Amino acid sequence: MTQLIRIGNSQGIRIPKPLIEQANLEGKELKLQLVKGGLLITPENGVREGWKEAIEQTILAQGQESLDNEWLDLPLD
Repeated sequence: MTQLIRIGNSQGIRIPKPLIEQANLEGKELKLQLVKGGLLITPENGVREGWKEAIEQTILAQGQESLDNEWLDLPLD
């Protein structure tokens, strides 16, 4: 059980560490969604998170040693 606490002019909640670990929330930006009867808290996943690794694995799985890697190293922001 947790309660709202005052943080400056806002309010927040303290989430127990075991819940943070089980929900894989530690060190991540969080997404908040209103749902019927409550609030859903989930980790915010980057839109392109893991794409580079997935592409590299696909290339290797197809038996190619590499592809033009210049574009793979471009920032994804």
